Amino acid sequence: MSCAALRDLLRRCDQTAAGTAPTVPAIDPAAPSPQIADPMAWPPARLAINDRLWGRGFIFPGGESETVNLARPMGISAAGSLLLVGVGSGGPADAVARNLGAWVAGHESEAGLLAAARSRLVADRFGKKIVLGTWDPDNPIFGARPYHHCLALEPLRRGLAEPILDGLARSVRRGGHLVISATAAVAPLNPHDPTIARWAALERRNPTCIPTATAITRMLGRLGFDVRVEENTTRRHTEQALAGWRVLLTQLREQIPDKEAAVHLLQEAELWLLRRQLLRDQYICVMRWHAINRQPTPPLAG
Repeated sequence: MSCAALRDLLRRCDQTAAGTAPTVPAIDPAAPSPQIADPMAWPPARLAINDRLWGRGFIFPGGESETVNLARPMGISAAGSLLLVGVGSGGPADAVARNLGAWVAGHESEAGLLAAARSRLVADRFGKKIVLGTWDPDNPIFGARPYHHCLALEPLRRGLAEPILDGLARSVRRGGHLVISATAAVAPLNPHDPTIARWAALERRNPTCIPTATAITRMLGRLGFDVRVEENTTRRHTEQALAGWRVLLTQLREQIPDKEAAVHLLQEAELWLLRRQLLRDQYICVMRWHAINRQPTPPLAG
């Protein structure tokens, strides 16, 4: 995908969507919590665009292949349980259950995504191995019994890092593996920078609450985890994003979307152009952590 090709498509879509520009809630950098309550953040039209970009049920580049590549090193099997935080619209849970055979407890904090995941997995033949539920980034509790392993996909999008990482840590048995894929700041972000502010609004993040990669590694260490891998996956993430947009641009070359779809396509494209710019200019990065819990298994709740 070239920026010129994408911008050309956006100009044509903008004519289709004239007068219906998407609205994005502003984010107050002084707000105590980055949680953005927006039940319309994932309407069907936006989910349809993400399905075409990343694969059915996925909301991030790489889709199924990236999910399986993240999960496989944990040694997941049919004999183990996996806590999957960030189930999106259902694709990651299905990918793990189908490819690795694990029993999956999928948690999602956004109501629109969770509803889509439940709808999509109800008829899936692997759905019996998947249990879906919600979680609160401001109160991250994932059940009474700890899991063998945990895969967390962008778990810090809506909450403060330390309590969320503590909640994830408590969910994993002693000797269990925790894999996190998350966007991190290279250095503390300036919320008044126009590019950062617009990107953060589109992603519904609070830029002042995005931790650095070093801070996350230190937090995991304080929580009793042995961090085995701290990998910058920005290059792979960017290549996967470009590949997804190339495919979609090819599909749309002859078929301009209708007004509603064009509105969401405009917003999604702007988001990814800004994200690509911030990744390229090294304001943010995408990281993978693979850590092992060395703390005793916590007692059962209640």
